Amino acid sequence: MKLPPISSEPRHTSYDVVIVGGAMMGSSAAWFLAANPDFDGRVLVVEKDPSYQWCSTAHTNSCIRQQFSNEINIRISQFGVEFLKDFRTRLGGDPEVPDITLLSFGYMYLAGSDEFARVLRDNQALQTGLGAGTRILSPDEIAANYPFYHLDDIVLGSHNPVDEGYFDGNTMFAWWRRKARQGGVEYITNEVTGIARTGTRITGVTLASGETVAAGTVINASGPRASLTAAMAGLDVPVEPRRRFTFVFAAEKPLGGTLPLTIDPSGIHVRSEGEYYLCGCPPDVDPPVDHDDFAMDHDIWENKVWPALAHRVPAFEAIKVVNSWVGHYAFNTLDQNAIVGPHDEVENFIFVNGFSGHGFQQSPAMGRGVSELVTYGEYRTLDLSDLGYARIARNDPLLERAVI
Repeated sequence: MKLPPISSEPRHTSYDVVIVGGAMMGSSAAWFLAANPDFDGRVLVVEKDPSYQWCSTAHTNSCIRQQFSNEINIRISQFGVEFLKDFRTRLGGDPEVPDITLLSFGYMYLAGSDEFARVLRDNQALQTGLGAGTRILSPDEIAANYPFYHLDDIVLGSHNPVDEGYFDGNTMFAWWRRKARQGGVEYITNEVTGIARTGTRITGVTLASGETVAAGTVINASGPRASLTAAMAGLDVPVEPRRRFTFVFAAEKPLGGTLPLTIDPSGIHVRSEGEYYLCGCPPDVDPPVDHDDFAMDHDIWENKVWPALAHRVPAFEAIKVVNSWVGHYAFNTLDQNAIVGPHDEVENFIFVNGFSGHGFQQSPAMGRGVSELVTYGEYRTLDLSDLGYARIARNDPLLERAVI
């Protein structure tokens, strides 16, 4: 089915749902609404950049894991794995929809202290109780499977080789967007510049082109710009852009086997990427940045990343960067967990924000949950209430001990 070009102007003056932001999270919500047989409303997705080149979606490392310390995050990822493994069927069986392969090399958390070792043991008990394949490994057990690590300063490792690893999230995003449009969702290239509110209700949005459209529900899916969108409605959300650095490098002496996504005590993470390797980290000083600040700090590689890589994997002493980029985490400053659901006072303003690096892997559950809230006024499958705005209003963090 050939789709018409995306316009800059809305076709209607009123929509049941207006989604602010059309990247991964906005398109997930749009597709789940379009695919829900109980929803028959009109949906508008407003995305200011049709290239998506600066959004978090374009800069993701596209991985999924079950190694979290909160039950809700584990269950969210388990649904994500189910969804991507059955992607074509879930999107209606269209033979043009590709299968999505999960490369299950697993995450390898390395504990360099007894304190973090206890955290990993506690997490593993929770994870395995929920069906995850996480295993605690001694340094000798790690070395037996992955002899390339230097482990003299490691107490233990936590590794899950089942349903953890890399998947092609951009394919999932592209097909969500395409199928949402085929299902009647209207996308426009424009920008929301104002949100009208009367008391406890949102009534509509104003676009940069001057149009005003009525809205039954507004969904904030604007990634690192979430606080700017909320502020248009007179609301606050503790989400800000934080720079995250990614490097792709070639090794003079390849390891000869797959490198799990390794989370090192130094704060870097690294994994196999085909014939190359991909690594990343936050800066040591991690302030909020401007929404258009994607400046690379090359000292990060020389002073932090490369020394840590060469220490942990001695074969990485001789490596060469072949690509690098800077992306933004939509960083939830309260607890680095998602914020999903309605505002506690403005019930038709729905957040799907603050993923702090977990957005791609959590997007299937988030889109489904938001569609249920809009359609039924409640969660019908996985209860995401623990991630609701109420904890933000109470200043009561839901602490996650496995943030990367």
